[in-house]
Amino acid sequence: GMTIDFNALAQGYTVDVIASFLESKNLSDYLIEVGGEIDVSGLNSREKEWVIGIDKPTKDIDQSDRFQLKLNLTDKSLATSGNYRKFYEKNNQIYSHTINPKTGFPVQHALLSATVIADDCMTADAYATAFMVMGVGETQDFLESDSTLEAFLIFTNEYKEWETWSSKGFEEVTIKQ
Repeated sequence: GMTIDFNALAQGYTVDVIASFLESKNLSDYLIEVGGEIDVSGLNSREKEWVIGIDKPTKDIDQSDRFQLKLNLTDKSLATSGNYRKFYEKNNQIYSHTINPKTGFPVQHALLSATVIADDCMTADAYATAFMVMGVGETQDFLESDSTLEAFLIFTNEYKEWETWSSKGFEEVTIKQ
């Protein structure tokens, strides 16, 4: 009656394998997306940086109001992990699909979504998942000591309203609206 899914970095790894293959064929302008994990290189067909949207943390995708924000990205990888679409509910309690390895139970905190930019997609994917376990404060503390990652967090405050936090480097690639 139980299943365990170890894909916390499998999609990111798959993106990296595809990117390596494309680079071995001397392709330098591409966007690869597998299950929401992304790697971009070079420029798009309009000779501009790739525009990537970060979904709002809603249960269903609203095509007319889908993105929390958009960013320009090139020669980087991006992964988002979240608890807003993969969960189950029992007795009016929502249980995340993300399991805290220290407790063996689903995480229970305010972080809804963690998006990470890194040099490779497996790293971005792994850290996005780890941040979903760590929560907002621990993730912010970690990012202060690691200059190789950039991140964007969406979380709820004590009134159940959405709030966001961005690392400085993430803010620099965010498209101002």
